[in-house]
Amino acid sequence: MGKVLMIVGLLLALAGLVIQFAPQALSWFGKLPGDFRYEKENFKIFFPLTTMIIVSVLLTVVIRLLGK
Repeated sequence: MGKVLMIVGLLLALAGLVIQFAPQALSWFGKLPGDFRYEKENFKIFFPLTTMIIVSVLLTVVIRLLGK
């Protein structure tokens, strides 16, 4: 269990570094077709459906690979 937590922590730290120092690398995040955005004068709804599906698939693959 400790090994998994350390790996998850390192992955989160790496993701934080990428977001902090290379924001252009993730400029597509939240702007894919299928990411819904509804805006009115004082009302905004953002539902990143496609982005979350991609993130879910990637996390599933990583978890399956670490599980073996």
